[in-house]
Amino acid sequence: MLLVLSFFSVAQAEVLKPFILGKTPPGNMAEAVEYAKTQLTDQGFTVVGSYEPFPAATVICASHPELSAAAAGAENGGFGAAQRVAITEVNGILQLSYMNPAYLGTAYGLGKLEAISAKLEAGLGHEQEFGAEGIKEEKLGPGKYHYKMLMPYFGDIDVLNTYPDFETGVKTVEENLAAGKGGTVQVYRIDLPGKDISVFGVGIIQGDGPDSGDKDTDREILDIIDFQEIRSTAYLPYELMVQGNQAIALRGRYRIAVHFPDTSMAGAHGFTKIMSSPGGIKKALEAVAGK
Repeated sequence: MLLVLSFFSVAQAEVLKPFILGKTPPGNMAEAVEYAKTQLTDQGFTVVGSYEPFPAATVICASHPELSAAAAGAENGGFGAAQRVAITEVNGILQLSYMNPAYLGTAYGLGKLEAISAKLEAGLGHEQEFGAEGIKEEKLGPGKYHYKMLMPYFGDIDVLNTYPDFETGVKTVEENLAAGKGGTVQVYRIDLPGKDISVFGVGIIQGDGPDSGDKDTDREILDIIDFQEIRSTAYLPYELMVQGNQAIALRGRYRIAVHFPDTSMAGAHGFTKIMSSPGGIKKALEAVAGK
């Protein structure tokens, strides 16, 4: 009997979901945001930025030495260098949620990140995992997960621009973010230790214009695919990584799908409603990269 129970425990542990719902935060939105930042700091994280992608939502991004080390040690691991936490007001109630480190760490090749998960649980709580029925660990890693046939994998990156050197790339990206190129805003910058790698968190607030052109803004996309009772706002922001002399990003179709793996292809909340989004996201990031 013990062997049977042990087997089922292992089987359960292998199924991972994208997001975690934390404890209900105290106070109003501003107080809840400060509470989350304090809890993160108390657990050894450094808050590197925050922004409001749309009304009634704030996303907080944080770094941690252990997370940075894991990111620096994996191919294109910088895409997972920031821990994302969100406060979202839904029907008058504040939800505190965050990316599941075990899920994203597995998907991006950083490992299960157990220590990071423990710190987040201690500081922010762990009420339940959500965002999908779940994906088995062995099917989630780089080169393994993709939404459907002919859809991109983690390693199928977009090269946004190439520069004479790393320093020129970082300077170009910072200047373009400061200018709001592509309708964007800079949320954070994380430099990985011992590497010519800088990761930028990019919010797409305006894009090519809300309700016109591509569905590229943070709100336009989440208004369609993030419709469940518990919201997945910690999907945001996007990552642009200057690595060596190139600016790169995950392909939009992969990044959306790995965060919302249960999204149907068709229907009111399906991928067909955001067919222009991957291209729109890429255009915004290319503008930031100076292409």
